[in-house]
Amino acid sequence: MRVADLNWMQMEEYLGRDDRAIVPIGSTEQHAYLSLAVDSILSERVALEAAEPLGIPVFPVLPYGITPTFLAFPGTISLRVETFVRVIHDILDSLDQAGFRRILVVNGHGGNQPASSAIAEWMSKTSRTTIRLHNWWNAPKTLAFVQGIDPTSSHASWMENLPWTRLADVPMPDLRKPAIDYPLYSTLHPKAARAYVGDGNFGGDYQRSDAEVGAMWDIAVKETRAMLEGPWGRDSTIRTNLPS
Repeated sequence: MRVADLNWMQMEEYLGRDDRAIVPIGSTEQHAYLSLAVDSILSERVALEAAEPLGIPVFPVLPYGITPTFLAFPGTISLRVETFVRVIHDILDSLDQAGFRRILVVNGHGGNQPASSAIAEWMSKTSRTTIRLHNWWNAPKTLAFVQGIDPTSSHASWMENLPWTRLADVPMPDLRKPAIDYPLYSTLHPKAARAYVGDGNFGGDYQRSDAEVGAMWDIAVKETRAMLEGPWGRDSTIRTNLPS
């Protein structure tokens, strides 16, 4: 259920019977021919669909993340790492104070990986609340399905081309783009990065059948729901969230 559809009294009543919540985080950045809000749209939607049968509240998506190499593409907004970490900590502080004790952060943007360290750092200072971080697009079963169809799939490819991220009257190329050179890309200034990646797709088919895309999405929703259902053991959660 959307937090936007609740008032504080209803939330207080919910906390009397459950202590779980979901916080989706995303980004506003270029996605080639797709919406600038792809990462936010997908993280919020997968969270909502996963939570629906469980009756767990989903907070509004955090629509800004860390994406400095895309700043030469108009419409991209990037937070400083320090700012992003502070926002994550402030969100967790607020939820913890309200009485939420099991919080799933559903991430839709690869650049937001500092959230992992931010969450581990936050949990090191409290023993009453457990946070789990879930990158929906590279969860094991979802990633295996995607790679089984197109191993080069990446940013702005078919795996992010869903009915709710497409733009009306914007045709998609019917082709497969070679994968970019990631080590090279990581060294580039934003303007050079834009020149290198062209339209913004990082590799793979621009589009696949709705049946294939839908099958991927169903797997992603089920994997996200499994994260909500547990286990929520404190020790295992810390090991999962700490960077390797």
